[in-house]
Amino acid sequence: MTQLAAQRCEACTGETPRLQPDEIDRLRTELDAGWDVVDGRKLFRRFAFKDFARAFAFAAKVAELAEQEGHHPDLRVGWGYLEVETTTHAIGGLSRNDFILAAKIDRLTD
Repeated sequence: MTQLAAQRCEACTGETPRLQPDEIDRLRTELDAGWDVVDGRKLFRRFAFKDFARAFAFAAKVAELAEQEGHHPDLRVGWGYLEVETTTHAIGGLSRNDFILAAKIDRLTD
């Protein structure tokens, strides 16, 4: 388990610091290589599955985890795929919470 996956998301406000590029690069090393940083503001990952039912079941696991953490990604489910995009809306960019949630999602695939 990564250090990030062992942490909990904390409530964010407009005062929550936005991560700087060097912090993003450092935290990115704790995530699965499937995650992409988009415009320095979002984390994105596409998961592939054999059918819609498996994609939807995994989306439900991600949704349950997001509820537990209080940090909610955007999910797009289709036949054989789930796309996950996370950002911290309160600051219009990435916070530590986005990386914590991504690390915990990675654990769901183990």
